Amino acid sequence: MQPSVAPSVAPAQGDAVTLEWRGRDLAIIPPAALAGLDDAALTRELLGPRVALRLGGRLHGDRRNHFLRFQPIEFAEIKAAMLAWGAHPLRVAFAERPALPFTPRPTLDTRPYQEEALVAWRAAGSRGLVILPTGAGKTYLGALAIADASVWTLVVVPTIDLLAQWRRALMEALDAPAEAIGVFGGGDHDIAPITIITYESAQLRPDVLRHFGLLIFDECHHLPAPTYRQIAEGAFTPLRLGLSATPERADQEHHALERLIGPEVYRRHPEELAAARYLADYTVERLTVALSDAARARYEAARATYRGFIARRRLAITSPADFQRKVLWASARDPEAREAMLAWRESRSLALNAPAKLTLLEEIFARHRDERVLVFSEYNQLVAEVSERFAIPQITHRTAAEERRLILEGFRSGRFTKLVTGRVLNEGVDIPDCGVAVIVSGNATPREYIQRLGRVLRPKATRATLYELVSEGTTEEDVARRRRTRG
Repeated sequence: MQPSVAPSVAPAQGDAVTLEWRGRDLAIIPPAALAGLDDAALTRELLGPRVALRLGGRLHGDRRNHFLRFQPIEFAEIKAAMLAWGAHPLRVAFAERPALPFTPRPTLDTRPYQEEALVAWRAAGSRGLVILPTGAGKTYLGALAIADASVWTLVVVPTIDLLAQWRRALMEALDAPAEAIGVFGGGDHDIAPITIITYESAQLRPDVLRHFGLLIFDECHHLPAPTYRQIAEGAFTPLRLGLSATPERADQEHHALERLIGPEVYRRHPEELAAARYLADYTVERLTVALSDAARARYEAARATYRGFIARRRLAITSPADFQRKVLWASARDPEAREAMLAWRESRSLALNAPAKLTLLEEIFARHRDERVLVFSEYNQLVAEVSERFAIPQITHRTAAEERRLILEGFRSGRFTKLVTGRVLNEGVDIPDCGVAVIVSGNATPREYIQRLGRVLRPKATRATLYELVSEGTTEEDVARRRRTRG
């Protein structure tokens, strides 16, 4: 199925300028009367001399034909500039806002903050980021945006699991016919008026992007990655919504989201929505454990090796990017940097995998014997150890899809009440609601902390609890503090 394609500004005329697709790019096709102009003169003729100075660098002459190419993300600004200059009639050879073939009708009660977010997004020209914690109804907000725009919509998601989850949610939330919502990815290639696609598929199939008048980026913090940003750059529509619990990235590339999607238009924090009873009230308990004497000696020796390298080289490590560039990458060619990297890795493993944490975990399991408890670990080796010691199921990136589905169904039904996992369940998977989560070990990113906290925040009568197990007197104390600091 494809939307109807029709000129959106003016019909074809002898002196008209046409905007149309040429491969991955959009092209400005000038009338024959301008065939003698070079690229710079043609740009001035179409945009006006002042605007040509500002936007001309975004237009590139085609080597074989007499027209100008530009990235589709520039469409709205370049089209507006051409209309404002008005030197020639303008024809757009594709549908800019293809209408949905049905009337979407939101079926659920809209919470006040969701309505506020929708209003803020609409006021920003129907483009921008909405930041809401896990469990706050970001998917339904996406449905509200689709109903508001009522145009063909592409929802971009990070995992295959989310394809079916979004499809089910949108069918229910919009009272949409099944044939109106398709999925693209994981073996399916259906293009429908509302299509859910993985980031990977959207990057590999840029031709899909040209069908849609609204883009929704779920977990939009993935978008600034070098390959994935091509999705936003390869789409013409200015109607864009980014959804995330924590868009901030350690490499600071989240600043690119304003260009790729739009500005941040709305944000609410977990404690705000918990106080208003839209999320579960919760407690965060930080429990410390001590390293054994032998582990402490190894830890201090490893830290001394690492700190000594940093001091001798006079390195400033203020971010993960600094560490990656100055230590990790350097270790491939510098023996001293490699020794420092291995020492850093050993000290981190000693702190995060302290055996005393398992004793503490046993006490937590006993305290919450009849409750569902979800355990997170930074290291899959510790995931396996927890699974074996307590005879509970585990899910890692190695767990087959069908096995993972069966484990989650068992957790949801109550067949077992304890589950241990690594990073794989941080996002992109619909996890059954539980009231207790335990971070046995984790990294310093606030995103991961918010994602894991969100696993216990769905509204419930009882108070949710998040436990953080931290090795005292180690860098893990700083890690736990930093991940609870908002970016």
